[in-house]
Amino acid sequence: MDVREKSSRQEFKVAGLNAAVSHYTDSVRFGDLLFVSGIAALDQDMNLVGEDDVVAQAEQIFVNLEMVLREASAGFEDVLRVTVYLTDIEDRERINPVRERYFGDTRPASTLVEVSGLVMPGMKVEIEAIVGLHDGKIT
Repeated sequence: MDVREKSSRQEFKVAGLNAAVSHYTDSVRFGDLLFVSGIAALDQDMNLVGEDDVVAQAEQIFVNLEMVLREASAGFEDVLRVTVYLTDIEDRERINPVRERYFGDTRPASTLVEVSGLVMPGMKVEIEAIVGLHDGKIT
């Protein structure tokens, strides 16, 4: 993990995730909070995983989110809030089983937004998160 620190603010680039599409980092820690940038269904070579299948895309997003959480010594139970962006609001029901499998009994605060498009052609879903960290996590 590459870390850039400014006072109590730390930027993190997680090994194994795709390169930034714009001017951002994978996540930023401020105090005991970790703000995770929108995660796409991309592999580390910038290939869209799942093609036209929103469920396969959601699966890849949660795999990528798990990498970020692991780097932060956190888990899905530490996720406080997610924002889910869908290009078709009707896909909510299709991706919920994937979400439930990763979160288990944990229910983060959540917002769902339908958008006209996402950063790469073919993307159907993107998810960002806020994570609560405990003492001793990410130093």
